[in-house]
Amino acid sequence: MKKGAKLALIIAIVLIIDQVLKIYIKTSIPYGRGFDILGLSWAKIHFVENEGMAFGMSFGGVIGKYLLSIFRIVMVGFLIYILKQLMDAGSKFGLLASFSLIIAGAIGNILDSAFYGLIFSASSYHSGLAQIFPEGGGYAPFLQGRVVDMLYFPLIDTTLPEWLPKIGGDKFQFFKPVFNIADSAISIGVALILLFHRDIFKK
Repeated sequence: MKKGAKLALIIAIVLIIDQVLKIYIKTSIPYGRGFDILGLSWAKIHFVENEGMAFGMSFGGVIGKYLLSIFRIVMVGFLIYILKQLMDAGSKFGLLASFSLIIAGAIGNILDSAFYGLIFSASSYHSGLAQIFPEGGGYAPFLQGRVVDMLYFPLIDTTLPEWLPKIGGDKFQFFKPVFNIADSAISIGVALILLFHRDIFKK
């Protein structure tokens, strides 16, 4: 398989897993609910949505969301251009794969923002399960959809010193954000570049 085909396959696999899981979560789990993964109390599926930034952050209301979505689309185009330049320069496959993960993650969240508001009914704590292609139309216009998050790892340690900040009584919560496969792909791609391909910043 040629290098370009391998990179396209990486992007496709991430997008398929990301979107299949998001659609399943949105149509099968009530908002704010979930379950433990393999019975582990620190690894959960927990359905929430955000306005489009990674790990549940938001930015600037409706106008901010349009700007964020446009920025994302421009950045994906720029990253694809960089990836093509790196391929032409004969860069290592690991570096190319890292950029592919970032591109796939960005596209995954763009799809939510662009289309989920058009094809799904709204999800909220009291709305029940979301419907795909509802009769009355979706809950938001193009580029105003919310990003589906579901991966939650609230690592808890009850033996920490008293002077450390506590969340939930005597428990300290190490990692609060809820995120998705697309966020994970972006984070992994960036981490791989910083750990193993830092020489790219010198060129």
